[in-house]
Amino acid sequence: MEVILLERIEKLGQMGDVVNVKPGFARNFLLPQKKALRASKDNLAFFEKQRVQLEALNLKRRDEAQAVADKMAGLSVLMVRQAGESGMLYGSVSGKDVADAVKAAGFTIERRMVNLDQPIKTLGSYGVRISLHPEVSVVVTINVARSAEEAERAAAAAAAAVAEEAEAPAEEEEVAAEVTEEAAEA
Repeated sequence: MEVILLERIEKLGQMGDVVNVKPGFARNFLLPQKKALRASKDNLAFFEKQRVQLEALNLKRRDEAQAVADKMAGLSVLMVRQAGESGMLYGSVSGKDVADAVKAAGFTIERRMVNLDQPIKTLGSYGVRISLHPEVSVVVTINVARSAEEAERAAAAAAAAVAEEAEAPAEEEEVAAEVTEEAAEA
């Protein structure tokens, strides 16, 4: 089934593209969500009339989403969950849980904006992509731990590891400079 996209859809096309999709996807998602129109001469003419207004509306939404993304950049959310000795969670952290935690941090998002490829089932720190607009997304750090104290210890250990990685190249450069000086003297 051919449809005209009314907004950018990831992995499908840009606004105004005429794309061929499966009929169920068009009937059950694109058309009811007002993300597309059936491709016909009348609808193409209607889209061309409305194109400027649709692009202006899309630009306004994108700017608003970008402003929220700028505020949300670097956000880290702690999620306390029960886990076994091996670090496996007794449940899992889903997109709904992430959306609720981000809402608690003061941002208004919906569950469908959270892009989790698979549920989080172990303790640790994860980067989760939040799509605020088809063209704007931000990565939020989700820290899953048994308690707040454990999360602080894990964050301190991660910061120490990053500091060590930053120091290692500097030390290697110093050793290389010394070796070069010794070779020049000999």
